[in-house]
Amino acid sequence: MSDAALSNAKFVEKFGFLFEHSPWVVKRAAARRPFADLHAGLMKVVAGASEAEQLSLIRSHPELAGKAAIDGTLTAESTAEQASVGLDRLTPAEYTRFNTLNAAYRNRFDFPFIVCVRLTDKAGILAAMESRLANDRKTELAAAIFEIGKIVKLRLQEVREA
Repeated sequence: MSDAALSNAKFVEKFGFLFEHSPWVVKRAAARRPFADLHAGLMKVVAGASEAEQLSLIRSHPELAGKAAIDGTLTAESTAEQASVGLDRLTPAEYTRFNTLNAAYRNRFDFPFIVCVRLTDKAGILAAMESRLANDRKTELAAAIFEIGKIVKLRLQEVREA
């Protein structure tokens, strides 16, 4: 059955996980179908959301190698993504570095650092965290949404291949 033929409820059931703890994006998209490109349609919903909604979406993401990873409350998708680059197997020094950068980033921008970890490695993540700390808030909001788009695209590819 094509995505366009799914009821809104089935569409949300199938794709609601794409956005971390934020099925509202898929719910809104369901009412706007069909899309020539589902990913583009989903990201259009995000682009059209209020800044408060975008911040809520960003804040729904966990810190990398942070508290949610330690206490086991990551989504299955985030757990697999973080494990794919070894964030579940950090040395004490690496953990300290991630923790320090996560705190600095959150203090500066009031939301977690977001990067599509499956398209980089630990060193790349740390370098991005360090360099993006120099950005202004508007730039980082846009960067976070852009990275969420990459994450969603990869998750969507996986569900389509399953």
